[in-house]
Amino acid sequence: MKWRALAVLVGLVAAGVAIALWVGRTQPIVVDLAEVGRGPVAETVTNTRAGTVKACQRAKLAPPAGGQIARLPVKKGDQVEKDQVLLELWNDDIRAELAVVEQDAGAAQARRDEACVAAKVARQESNRLARLVERKLVSVELAERADGEADSREAACRAAAAQIRVSQARIDAARARLERTLLRAPFAGTVAEINGELGEFVTPSPVGIPTPPAVDVVDNSCIYITAPIDEVDAPRVREGMPARVTLDAFKDRSFPAHVRRVAPYVLDTEKQARTVEVEAEIDDRGDALLLPGYSADVEVILAEHADVLRIPTRALVEGRRVYVLEEGRARAREIETGLGNWEYTEVTQGLEAGQRVIVSIDREGLADGVAAVAK
Repeated sequence: MKWRALAVLVGLVAAGVAIALWVGRTQPIVVDLAEVGRGPVAETVTNTRAGTVKACQRAKLAPPAGGQIARLPVKKGDQVEKDQVLLELWNDDIRAELAVVEQDAGAAQARRDEACVAAKVARQESNRLARLVERKLVSVELAERADGEADSREAACRAAAAQIRVSQARIDAARARLERTLLRAPFAGTVAEINGELGEFVTPSPVGIPTPPAVDVVDNSCIYITAPIDEVDAPRVREGMPARVTLDAFKDRSFPAHVRRVAPYVLDTEKQARTVEVEAEIDDRGDALLLPGYSADVEVILAEHADVLRIPTRALVEGRRVYVLEEGRARAREIETGLGNWEYTEVTQGLEAGQRVIVSIDREGLADGVAAVAK
């Protein structure tokens, strides 16, 4: 009895396996479809790694001289104007020196006025005595002494005027030293970062050793995107070509742009991925606030056809073959293609509008003639 029961059980299992295999062979493959339609298709080149939004003007500033922070009139996020003071180092000694040289310049001005007035009077006296000599009313010696005195006074006037110029040069030098203690905005923008507090000491960066900027100013009114393009694609990219920019910060939205620069050199920071830096400028960002530092992708449009027959690119098998669902079966079709990108490919021959192509080409068992059904 035991052997008979075991034989029956084995028979049932074998029958179940056979039925399963038969059902598996005859069950249609469930596939995803897309309809052949018309629309625009562009041939594009995209960046190999995420690009970055950058500001056209960004200045990481530090005072040219070291010293103690005495005044910090701005804070992060403040809007500043061109030449506005952002930071001031302790400079009381220079201000005192400037006051002294300005007072000295005033005194030199008075000395020049005095000397020049005296020279004018002496010259007038010399001229008067010269006329009297002609009339023989005074001696020649007296007239000559008066002429020499006038020459001396005029020389003193010129020396006093030269001293004014020296005083002005000392004022300019003191003002220049004072200006080195002031950090001014080179353009209108926004204060992005401040490294330092009142009373702290700052020092200029040693040659070849960068240090954090005391104040970072960014002009957000003009931004651009820089992105690496593979060296294989770079020769086809030219300045002025149209482009599309997408950002992770703005899902389901793209911005029209154009290529403003293609770097004249290749970056080899990664030995297996040499790239060329491409810069794109957004033509119309609407109401979007694009901040420097956002990640972005640049899609350069090499060529574009406005209204052509197209299919999803993922429907292509080995480049120029697709599967069409006809009468419940997958049928292989050889086609001719035109422009294409990662999303759509232009079809120039082999398909008609309205036909349905299989896009799930990685489905197991998919082949020419097999039964298939739409998902």
